[in-house]
Amino acid sequence: MQIEEAQREVRTRLMGGFAGQLVSGALWLASAAVSTWGSRTAGMIVLFAGGFFIFPLTQLLIRLMGRSAKLSPENRLEHLGRQVAFTLPLTLPLVLAATLYDPNWFYPAFMIALGAHYLPFIFLYGMWQFGVLAGLLVGGGALLGLYGPDVFALGAWITGVVLVVFAVLGRSVVLSEERASALA
Repeated sequence: MQIEEAQREVRTRLMGGFAGQLVSGALWLASAAVSTWGSRTAGMIVLFAGGFFIFPLTQLLIRLMGRSAKLSPENRLEHLGRQVAFTLPLTLPLVLAATLYDPNWFYPAFMIALGAHYLPFIFLYGMWQFGVLAGLLVGGGALLGLYGPDVFALGAWITGVVLVVFAVLGRSVVLSEERASALA
């Protein structure tokens, strides 16, 4: 299987990352809400603990959409997907260190880690849009951490909205490709 075929299969099966980003966006928004109207600590726990459920909830959403996330045996990109899944949890000690230095850096640091985690998705899905997403999250996290207002949950609100927007964008890219393919 050629790389472009493997990327197309990943993109199509996973709807351009729609389910995963929608689940992640909902989690970030839930964390933002808990941090805003509850406590900072509870909001951090929601994001951290909820992260363990992103993969199973994403798989469930893909099935509910009538799709299968299982790639063909010839598609070697499945291995890259697994490796990429571990990049974000491995950066959490850095997020913790930033948070211990300044609690207001929790969400900005997490944004930077999440954005960096999205860089390999450019190759995995064959979609440049993930580069824009990565840039927005990394740049946004850095700007919020260095120059942002002293609003604890602002980064979580921004990230949640950005993830949902990019979920819809990824889905629309795939649906557009599917329509074009059906017409051809």
